[in-house]
Amino acid sequence: MSACHGDVAIVGAGPAGAWAAVNLARAGARVTLFDHSHPREKPCGGGLTGRAVALIASELGALPFPLVTARDARFERAMRSASTPAEERDGDAVAFRLVDRGASPDSSLIVTSRAAFDRALVDAAMARGAGLITERVMDVAHTRDGVTIRTQTSTYRAALLLGADGANSLVRRRLGVPFVRAQLSVGTGYFVRGTSSRDIVIRWVTDPPGYLWSFPRADHLAVGVCAQGDSVAGVNALQRVASDWIAAARLADPMSRCEAYSWPIPSLRAGDFEDLLVGGPRWMLLGDAAGLVDPLTREGIFYALLSGEMAAQSIARGGDDPIRSYRAQVNDTIVPELRRAAALKAGFFGARFSRLMVRALAESAAIRAIMVDLVGGRQPYIGLRRRLLKTREFGLALAYIANSATTGA
Repeated sequence: MSACHGDVAIVGAGPAGAWAAVNLARAGARVTLFDHSHPREKPCGGGLTGRAVALIASELGALPFPLVTARDARFERAMRSASTPAEERDGDAVAFRLVDRGASPDSSLIVTSRAAFDRALVDAAMARGAGLITERVMDVAHTRDGVTIRTQTSTYRAALLLGADGANSLVRRRLGVPFVRAQLSVGTGYFVRGTSSRDIVIRWVTDPPGYLWSFPRADHLAVGVCAQGDSVAGVNALQRVASDWIAAARLADPMSRCEAYSWPIPSLRAGDFEDLLVGGPRWMLLGDAAGLVDPLTREGIFYALLSGEMAAQSIARGGDDPIRSYRAQVNDTIVPELRRAAALKAGFFGARFSRLMVRALAESAAIRAIMVDLVGGRQPYIGLRRRLLKTREFGLALAYIANSATTGA
C-alpha cells in the first residue's frame, strides 16, 4: 500500500475539490487530488456569479482564462412548446440590461469554459504544493485510523477523505447513500459552435417543469434545458426540447454545428435538507456530491467553492472533530438558502408565474433591479419576499409568498 502524498485525499478536481485543495495547501496541509478527467468541458452553462468570483479573487486575481460578461438578459414566458417563438411585443418576452459598460466581473454574471476555469483552480492548488494523481479512483474505504483510495494501479492511504466527485459521487455511494432519481435533475442540450453573443436567454418550460437557457461563451453558445429527473420521460425527449428551441430561435442552422451533452444535477427537495448528508467518520462531501446545488436555478459553482473552503477551514483549524465543524457551517450558512429555493420550485415553473414574471420585468424597474441582483448572486432568497413587497408588484409577491409560506422565506 502506498502512502498518499498528503494528510487529506480529495476525489474530484472540479471547483469544490480544487478550491478545497488550494485552501488546505495554503494552510500548510499535505493534500492530494485524484481525478482522471480534469480539466474537461463540463456540460453546463458555465456561469460564474459575482459572489463566486469574489471567493476566488484573492488567489486567481484577474481571472486567467477567457470569459464573457453577460450584458443583457432576455426572459421568455412558458409557451405551448419550445418551437413556439416568444414575441416581446405580445408580452411573451422581455429584455433588459444586466451590467453597465466597463463594470467589473464581480458585478454581474460572467460565463467561461469549465475546462479553463477548472484548470486554473487545479494549477493554483498545485502551485501551493498540492499533488495531483490523474488516475480513475475505483474504490474508497475508511478504517479506524484513516482512509484508503484505490486507483487502477495503486492503493493510497490518508487521514481524511473529501468527496468532490459530483452527482454520481463514488465517495457518496461507497460511504454514504446515493441520490435517488427524485433528488436529481437532468441537464441536457448543445454547445452551439461558430456563434456567440453577450446575452443570456432564459425560457420557462412547463412540460416537464424546468427552464431553457442560452449562455454566451467566448466562441460558442451553451444552450440547454433542465428538469427534475422523475418528471422526464427520457434524455432524448428532453434534448428535443432544446433542439426545437435552438431551431425556433435560429441559434444554429444547421444543427450539425451543435455538440450534444447531458449531465445529472442534484436538485433536492425541501425535506432533504432537514438531515443533509455531508460526511461521516474521516470523510466529507463537497459541492454536487453533497447536494449543495440551488434546486431552483441548478447553479452549483458558488456552493461548490464555498463548501470546499468551509471543509478546508474546518480541517485547518485542527479541532477534534472537523466533520462536525464542517456540518455546522453548511447547516448554518448554505442549507437555509437551498431549502427556500426548493420550496419555491413547484410554483416557479408554472405558466401563471412565468406570465407574472415577464410582465413585472417589462413594467417595473424595481423588479428588473431585483432580477439583476439575483442573476449576479447578490440577492439571497432570504429577504427576497420583503424586497418584492416593497416594489408593490403584489401579484408576483403573492405568488412568491404562496410558494414559500411553509419556509418563512
